Amino acid sequence: MQTPSSSPPKPITEVWKPELVALPRLTRTRRIMRRLVVSLIKAIGWFTLRVTARGLEHVPEKGPAIIVINHLGDADVVLMASALRILPDAMGKIELNDHWLVGPVFRAYGVIWVHRGRADRRALHAALDGLAEGRMIALAPEGRQSVSGGLEEGTEGAAFLAMKSGAPIVPIAMTGTGNDIVYGNLHRFKRSAVTLTVGKPFFLQEQPDRREMMRDGTRQIMESLAELLPESYQGNYKNTRAENLR
Repeated sequence: MQTPSSSPPKPITEVWKPELVALPRLTRTRRIMRRLVVSLIKAIGWFTLRVTARGLEHVPEKGPAIIVINHLGDADVVLMASALRILPDAMGKIELNDHWLVGPVFRAYGVIWVHRGRADRRALHAALDGLAEGRMIALAPEGRQSVSGGLEEGTEGAAFLAMKSGAPIVPIAMTGTGNDIVYGNLHRFKRSAVTLTVGKPFFLQEQPDRREMMRDGTRQIMESLAELLPESYQGNYKNTRAENLR
């Protein structure tokens, strides 16, 4: 496992396709497609994962809400679909739009595409529009799959959405979904033991200084995920809450 200091810089999207960034319209066809896509992913999860889910009582029945997750691997989506009954709007990297398999599936479901590492105001506005409509928006504040297996430094997108919308934040932490684990087990025709833990929703603390609120809000969000994870998965946020309380 890499140390936090050895993690490479956050990715910056090379492609620029702002015309693809929008809040998906919830038409009747879209709602049907979402249920079909989730049913397919659940079937994949049944064959590939052994799921243990905790804290499902903390998942709100309706929005607005901002769902934040730790991002370990491709199976994160499969685990969430397998364990949760909600159909949130997700924010995903624009590069996946061109993937031969994931692209069509995500377009059928409808996601808010994001240009990572760039000032993507259209994506933020789309997410805020979704929250204003009472939707749930799911995103990974680390901004990529963890390269170390533990929590990486959080980016400020989730805190910005919470600050602007006033929506509650719902932390969801996962273990066992790293690509090396899941694909390795698939080669041995073995299901992977994975966990999903939902924490209690919370609101960011109001502060007069907006920049300080963004920084402190990002820290709160990442610490809320760290509290739900075993120590080996806490990465950059191992023991940070204890240090901040001193």
